[in-house]
Amino acid sequence: MIVLRYHLYGRGECMIERPLYLDKIMPFVDTPFVKILTGVRRCGKSTILKMIIKKLREEKHVDDEQILSYRFDSMEYEDMTTKELYLELKSKIIRSKKTYLFLDEIQEIEGWEKVVNTLASDFDVDIYITGSNSRMMSSEISTYLTGRYITFHIYTLSFEEYLMFKKSYTTLKELKQEFSQYVRLGGFPATHLQDYSQDEVYTIVKDIYNSTIFSDIVRRNQVKKIDQLERVVKYTFNNIGNTFSANSISNYFKSEQRKIDNETVYSYLEKLQKAYILHKCFRYDLQGKDILKTQEKFYLADVSLRYSVLGYTVDSVAASLENIVYLELKRRGYDVYIGKIKDKEIDFVATKQNEKIYVQVTQEIKSEKTQKREYEQLLEIRDNYPKYVVMADDFAGGNYEGIKTMNIVDFLLSKEY
Repeated sequence: MIVLRYHLYGRGECMIERPLYLDKIMPFVDTPFVKILTGVRRCGKSTILKMIIKKLREEKHVDDEQILSYRFDSMEYEDMTTKELYLELKSKIIRSKKTYLFLDEIQEIEGWEKVVNTLASDFDVDIYITGSNSRMMSSEISTYLTGRYITFHIYTLSFEEYLMFKKSYTTLKELKQEFSQYVRLGGFPATHLQDYSQDEVYTIVKDIYNSTIFSDIVRRNQVKKIDQLERVVKYTFNNIGNTFSANSISNYFKSEQRKIDNETVYSYLEKLQKAYILHKCFRYDLQGKDILKTQEKFYLADVSLRYSVLGYTVDSVAASLENIVYLELKRRGYDVYIGKIKDKEIDFVATKQNEKIYVQVTQEIKSEKTQKREYEQLLEIRDNYPKYVVMADDFAGGNYEGIKTMNIVDFLLSKEY
């Protein structure tokens, strides 16, 4: 029998709140729903659990004995069985009061869904769990927890959160300078806890990348051709924001006198998505109102992943800006698609319940031809939903035939969408 060591998070820790997530999660405290936090490794899920615990103590006056917290990503629990997990948790649950269970990286335990379901059914518990692999969201959850769970996807720091971190841990510079740093360094929280150099940041991010590739993909899926996987990763990272097909990767491999079939490419891409390294963005036909299943695009969980693997280059900035806007829309709860209208493309069509916005992202508009291209696509759309052209140009602003032009910093910090 494996004996788990559980821990309570200390009271004295300095943590920067992330209201974007806490404001969504806290209303579900003391409800029967199991709260599931997902997202790429090191995006801040564990810290958000600590923040919830802090709020339970301070605002709801929950006693320490009512809070049980475990981390399962240690080798200590590698061979733990479902039964052992159940017996351990059951033995610690208080019968006279509600128990708050915090189970970090629970997907490491095979069959955890059954344990969580049994505890939720048989005891007075409020359960919070995290995971860095979408195996968390397997069909087993649907079997055991149908209608009894709610998921919150946690992202790396938004630009607004990045500024809060900088203000708390280092010195805040002029806004334009900070945005330039944000584009280069990305938003993994661990990289902004002190004033790290660019090389130090990329070393930290490369470590996150390696542990994700080797723990969540290679080891879990018994991938044999690691070199092949890494080549697919590099090709994908290098083509962020470009329309995509497995065929284009296969052809690239052929040009390098290497062979890979489409099925293998799709398999690798799916694994990268399941580890939350990549986000797939489908195209949406604005005339036929259909989601198109071909020529999708991929975006990264954080722009720093690209630079830590491929190095920083100036010509990659335009794609990074697009990636940053994509993630911002996702953070704000939008479903995001690439818009297709006739033979033209809109960077993003973002929908949320009855809301919809259209966004074109460009680094700068240098010529009349570029200006015509960026605005023409949006002018083709004959509805009254807000339309934006977002750019890195310092002088961006104003309105062109109902299309709002915004500097990207203003767009990322705006409360109007």
